[in-house]
Amino acid sequence: MLHKLAVSTSTTSPFFLISSSSSSTSSLLLKNPFFSLPKLPLKSPPATPLRASHYKPPMNILNKLGFGANRAPANMDPTIPQSPDDDLPAPGQQFAQFGAGCFWGVELAFQRVPGVTKTEVGYTQGMLHNPSYEDVCTGTTNHNEVVRVQYDPKACSFETLLDVFWERHDPTTLNRQGNDVGTQYRSGIYYYTPEQEKAARESLEKQQKILNRTIVTELLPAKKFYRAEEYHQRYLEKGGRFGFKQSAQKGCNDPIRCYG
Repeated sequence: MLHKLAVSTSTTSPFFLISSSSSSTSSLLLKNPFFSLPKLPLKSPPATPLRASHYKPPMNILNKLGFGANRAPANMDPTIPQSPDDDLPAPGQQFAQFGAGCFWGVELAFQRVPGVTKTEVGYTQGMLHNPSYEDVCTGTTNHNEVVRVQYDPKACSFETLLDVFWERHDPTTLNRQGNDVGTQYRSGIYYYTPEQEKAARESLEKQQKILNRTIVTELLPAKKFYRAEEYHQRYLEKGGRFGFKQSAQKGCNDPIRCYG
């Protein structure tokens, strides 16, 4: 029975070393001819026991290594999830969708923006109808973790939301933000109107002139939005994993602790 997975941190070594505590089983060296590991530590679980719903496991990394349950869900559907978002904002309000890594911290950043009247976290741009968090974490459905922002255009411009988006994450890392690795952590702006698309493209061009690395943010029409499980909603404002509530007051600029 395997008890430990020791992974080489070399950026060039194509080997995995799997060790067993059984005296009858020797160490096994597996060669992976197409994969090279980055020097990236796995996200360590907290010291105290948590409910499974309050800990985001590093299953994407394990899936990439071939040890996760990375089978595609059986009910993949290329039609319904790719239809436009047919939800309607409140009268006089507009929607915008942003993907910028783990949606907990991104949502709190937008909650604090004056003129933002509602935020929801969820999944979009994938190929599965009504995905669960576990489905998305398999890395097979192509969903992105996003925040859908409802805002009053008279009190908050779309350009203001774009500024928050760029400040919140690194738009030059493909399918990754910090230690979070996977397609659901990709950078994306999903627009609802031609005006939003135009503003997003102009903003991206402006940011590209500032940065010395290529921006990989995808700009696409907003697709059907699947609201995430309730425990994900306003997660950091409610206290996160350790119960330390973070302020969502308008204009608050306290540092955001991404995992509570």
